Amino acid sequence: MWQTILFSLLAGAVGANATPHFVKGITKETYPNVFGGSPVSNLVAGWSGLVLAALLAYWAQADRHPVWAFASGALGVLLMGLFHALGLVLGTTSKGVAHQPVTRQGEGQATP
Repeated sequence: MWQTILFSLLAGAVGANATPHFVKGITKETYPNVFGGSPVSNLVAGWSGLVLAALLAYWAQADRHPVWAFASGALGVLLMGLFHALGLVLGTTSKGVAHQPVTRQGEGQATP
């Protein structure tokens, strides 16, 4: 049962963490991650996280203990969500605001 709880918890946390990276990657937006924050690095990181989450969920063998698997997976999602919501992610300022990329004058901005 401990294997189901541990792997389900990790699957929930990894899957929840992978989701914003994957979404930012496919929408061509920057978002801080350990590989730099470019859209491509976010896409790869998000995709890798989703694959890892699926493997962890498979290894959890949730059919043996479905209630424990669901509860620990949901807890993993909640914990990772709180981690992001509280601004504890890599690349945030002390106030929890993500660093914005610096753009050159006239690039992507309307001039007054």
